Amino acid sequence: MGETARAALAAGGSVIGIIPTHLNSPERAFNQVDLRIVDTMHERKQMMADLADGFVALPGGLGTFDELFEILTWNQIGLHGKPVGLLNVLGYFDPLLALIEHAVREGFAPARARSRVVVSDTAEGLLSAMEAAPTE
Repeated sequence: MGETARAALAAGGSVIGIIPTHLNSPERAFNQVDLRIVDTMHERKQMMADLADGFVALPGGLGTFDELFEILTWNQIGLHGKPVGLLNVLGYFDPLLALIEHAVREGFAPARARSRVVVSDTAEGLLSAMEAAPTE
């Protein structure tokens, strides 16, 4: 997250960081951004969702998967209609997309679960596709 924030700042962007108290340490907090401290991870996710115009997942680990699936679930149940995108660098998310498609085929997810996710292997392509994505 720090590298992404540094790149955004270097490009002239602004960055809001949201960190729960238990993770707020000099080693973890990136203080060159508008840093907001909350009590819990749940509050962090809610604040991020409230502030966001859309959501982009970059290749990552379990925390990325947790936040991605929570935001997809919130979309599915109608808590937001904002676009959700995956930057699919070198096919990183291909297995995850196959899993979503498998869940749809097996009847465990609605048919539109896969179409809720915008995918591109370039940042420019992803942002363009997200801007064109329908909102609900």
